Amino acid sequence: MFKAIIFDLDGTLFDLPINYSSLYEKVCEILGVAEIRSLLNTVAQIEDTQVLRKIFDVWTSFELDIIDKVTVHTEGMQLYSQHAKLPNALVTMQGRETVHRICQKFSIQFDTAITREDSLNRAEQIKMATSKLGFTLQDTLFIGNLDNDENAAKQVKCQFLRVK
Repeated sequence: MFKAIIFDLDGTLFDLPINYSSLYEKVCEILGVAEIRSLLNTVAQIEDTQVLRKIFDVWTSFELDIIDKVTVHTEGMQLYSQHAKLPNALVTMQGRETVHRICQKFSIQFDTAITREDSLNRAEQIKMATSKLGFTLQDTLFIGNLDNDENAAKQVKCQFLRVK
């Protein structure tokens, strides 16, 4: 049984139609490279805070451009509603401003939200959220949609539920 619940955002609660190929092109321009394979791995290696801020700003602009096109992921939102009385958190690779706008648009709220500005590592995000909620990892259910989500839950030893 779980006492707290953590949700992923994109692909779990909502579907965000971000044009990642164009975002990758912009990040390549900023970094002066021909290509990147993984946005998260690339960004996680950047030590220059000004470059990181520039990438986060571009990334956020791509997210905010599609706010009107965000759609509800039915299974995830049913779980959100079903467990609305439990302490809850959101972990996401989206930015704070994006999270704020989506939560406003769809009238949802979380006790705490951990975004890419806090950590680019999903396992670390889960640990941070659980700590802020005041529960142990073993008492926490993480709901996500990707193998990466499940692997992170296994790594930190919390419960996991995958939405399709």
